[in-house]
Formats: sequence, C-alpha cells, structure tokens
Amino acid sequence: MYNLKNKVALVTGGAQGIGRAISLKLAQAGATVIVNYNKSETAALELVKEISVFGKAFAYQADISQFESAKNLIDQIIFNHQTLNIVVNNAGITRDQLILRMQEDDFDRVIETNLKGVWNVSKHAARVLLKADNPRIINISSVSGILGNAGQTNYSAAKAGVIGFTKALARELAGRKVTVNAIAPGFIETKMTQSLPPEVQQAFLEQIPLKRFGQIEEIAAAVCFLASNEAAYITGHVLKIDGGMAM
Repeated sequence: MYNLKNKVALVTGGAQGIGRAISLKLAQAGATVIVNYNKSETAALELVKEISVFGKAFAYQADISQFESAKNLIDQIIFNHQTLNIVVNNAGITRDQLILRMQEDDFDRVIETNLKGVWNVSKHAARVLLKADNPRIINISSVSGILGNAGQTNYSAAKAGVIGFTKALARELAGRKVTVNAIAPGFIETKMTQSLPPEVQQAFLEQIPLKRFGQIEEIAAAVCFLASNEAAYITGHVLKIDGGMAM
C-alpha cells in the first residue's frame, strides 16, 4: 500500500464507477479525499460515510464543465483544507452516436465536460499545486482517445485532447516538480458493460489480448501509484490499462 498520509486529493466525478474506486483507494492509502460530484449527491454522501469508517472524505458539489464552478470548487477546498496535493481529473460523460445522427449539443457537452472540465480544474488547481508537497495531476483519458471508436467522435476527440493536454502541462509544470500523467483505460467492467448483450461483450473481448474486461480497482491502483512518492520521476506519461488492446 502506498503512503498518502497528510495529502489532500480531489477526485472529480468521484462518487460512482471508476471515480468511486479511485476515491476509496486514495483514502485507504491515507489521503483526505474530496469527492466531487455534479448530480450524484446521494452516491457521494454514501461514499463519504463508507470512507469515514477508516479515513477522511468530504463531498463537494461542482459542475466542472463550468469555469466558475471549477474555480469555486478549488477555492472551497483551499479554504477548508488549506492545501491540495493530488488532482484526479476523472469526471466524464458519453453521448454516443454515429456522426450522421449526432447532434451538435451531443458533441459540445462531451467536449465541455471531458476536455474543458480537465482544463478548468487544472487551471484553478495549478496555483495551489505549485506550492504543495509532492503535487500530482492524474487525468483519466481512454483507449478511445488512442485508437478512436466508431460512434464516439465526440468522446474520442475529447479523450485524445486530454492526452495532448497532459503532455503539454507536464512540460509547463515540470520545473516546479508537479507531475502530470494520464491513464487510458480500455474496456472496464462496469454496470454499462454488464448490461451489454452477450454477443456484444464477446465482440469486445475478441479485441482484447488478455480476453477479459478490466476491473475498476485496477484503474484505482494505478492512480494510487502515480499519486505516490514512488512515481516522482514519471511525468507526461500515458499509462494504458487495456489488456493489450492498444499495444
């Protein structure tokens, strides 16, 4: 287990799915976890209650796709906790559709949340991270941003943008010892993948050399590593966790 004691970690979209697993893992490593949510208040409060048995966590509402909302989130964290060491930009949405049927709003909303949201949070957090102890930014991208995926021109574009953003920001902040990395999950076992018809699941599995879906805990473990002191010499890296899909 990595030691994140005395660290304050923000996880955007941290109440459900992969974000929930990340929040739990960081708390288990000793971090005080800020569980950001937009509309999932009940899930966020339940997670905070679960973490309170063994650690510290707080739920903060903010729509990170909005510049001022992201600013208020960071301001609240600093006011209440005095510092911020780790930022995990995990919040994301999907609006999948073939381009001939995709509406402009479907494209805009995905870009605003999945790419602009990463910029918004990082922009406001950077000034704090520059003064923090062992500062980390970890962005959750996707294998869709590397390979592309039919029906996801919006999502693939946003996640590819996150990779470019990660590398550019890593160069900007390296002189101040802030590391910036990205994780690109492949097909991860979630409620969404479990609801797919068996033939669709099998078609996905055939694209994966390891012949299984990933687990949310495997993504969380990688985040915990990149947030730790052991990863201090890693920056600008994109870690694919995809069972070999994009090798």
